Amino acid sequence: MYKLSKSRIIVILAICFLGIFFAVPNLIGNADALPKWWQPVNLGLDLQGGSNLLLEVKVDDVIKERMSSIEDSARQILRDNKIRYKNLHAGESSVSVMIENAGSRSKAAAQFAKIDDGITVNEKEDGSLEIAYSEVALNQLKLKIVDQSIEIVRRRIDELGTKEPVIQSQGVDRIVVQLPGLQNPEYVKTLLGKTAKMSFHMVDSRSNAADARRGKLPTGTRLIQSVDGETLVISRKPVVGGENLVDAQAAFQEGQAVVSFKFNSLGGKKFGEATKENIGERLAIVLDNEVISAPTIQSAIMGGSGVITGNFTVKSANDLALLLRSGALPAPLEVLEERTVGAGLGADSIRAGIIASVIGLIAVVAFMVAAYGLFGVFTTVSVFMNLFLLLGALSLLGATLTLPGIAGIILTIGMAVDANVLIFERMREEVKNGRSTKDAAEAGFTEAWGTIIDSNLTTLVAALVLFYFGTGSVRGFAVTLAVGIATSMFTSVTVTRLIITAWLNKYKPTRLPI
Repeated sequence: MYKLSKSRIIVILAICFLGIFFAVPNLIGNADALPKWWQPVNLGLDLQGGSNLLLEVKVDDVIKERMSSIEDSARQILRDNKIRYKNLHAGESSVSVMIENAGSRSKAAAQFAKIDDGITVNEKEDGSLEIAYSEVALNQLKLKIVDQSIEIVRRRIDELGTKEPVIQSQGVDRIVVQLPGLQNPEYVKTLLGKTAKMSFHMVDSRSNAADARRGKLPTGTRLIQSVDGETLVISRKPVVGGENLVDAQAAFQEGQAVVSFKFNSLGGKKFGEATKENIGERLAIVLDNEVISAPTIQSAIMGGSGVITGNFTVKSANDLALLLRSGALPAPLEVLEERTVGAGLGADSIRAGIIASVIGLIAVVAFMVAAYGLFGVFTTVSVFMNLFLLLGALSLLGATLTLPGIAGIILTIGMAVDANVLIFERMREEVKNGRSTKDAAEAGFTEAWGTIIDSNLTTLVAALVLFYFGTGSVRGFAVTLAVGIATSMFTSVTVTRLIITAWLNKYKPTRLPI
């Protein structure tokens, strides 16, 4: 024990140095000037203040839209197969149609079942057919909508540069968004409130908007408003959809802010063919069921790229580009709850955590020095090193520190000396049994090792369970606790052992100072 190899000493000192190095940013007041790889621990919402939003995903709106699409598909099937029908209409969660001929009804039912996966077709008592998703397919669709919404929300938030946002589902159709450091969430709410579902439709120049408003709409068209108040009749089926967009950026054209966009190969092909075949016609660019621009096609636009013009400011062009880049939300989002945690409250939490940590540290140090004398002082050095390693590890991992995380640090301070207590008590027993100073010290570290492993392993299992099943701040506590266990085992055994070995080799005492 008292003859540690040079390579082992170098490894121990190197780990300690790295821990201190990565912990240093936490002691610097302004860390903005530091490189990204050398940053302090991120503070959670409860420590630096920020905003908490509870969003509801309007999945019923998507189901209703799906039913409208199924209605169009069913109408096309009936026309292609020359089946007589009446009362075809889409409801909230199903589509119904009356087909009087039994043979035609069976033929139509077989075709309807192929419209989409999970579609069921039921014949009702009055002879009508009801088209709907099965319960399993409906639940899968709802889960998919919520998962897609979370991913799109994450893309939009990440582009804003908000540090360590927490975005997770809550219940069946809700999303929790926590934005540390953001005191005014209005801009974020505006961005998240936009579905950003964009599509390109041909304008029906032969139709009269006034007649359309009176219900005289040609088949396959619909009435829509533009941002400048113009009423347009456009084709229901888009020429190309927003799902084919791969990039969008704010740009300038003739001194005006515009949004440039680029399609993938499939979208570029569709867009090129549509513009080639409709020169002189207007193309409506529809965003969230509103026409933002309807330019006249001057020539075929090949290459899969183009620009959206309009009365854009630089900010609105950047906002639209961000929305298009991140993708369209599959369903509208509604803000159900909004809470803002003030920076002052976060500072109070940090102050309270620091006070608690200092009190805990003083109590631990006082006990160890009183109980074990000089070896208690050695343990104090290990405890401080443990704190540096813990902060360094959390900084290196990019972890977010919350109030429960501070509680984990305080708990780690108390647990950091457990192993040393076991080692020192074992040394006392060996001295009582008549062993020499060096042999007693050796036995203290070797014989107590099994017990140290057992006690820390059980706590580590508890931390892993908390991390796996917990969410938010509970996970933060689990991460801090798990990292604290690892660093405390290292410092209690290796760092303390290195200090005691150096002391024994230098002073060669005849009795242990415990």
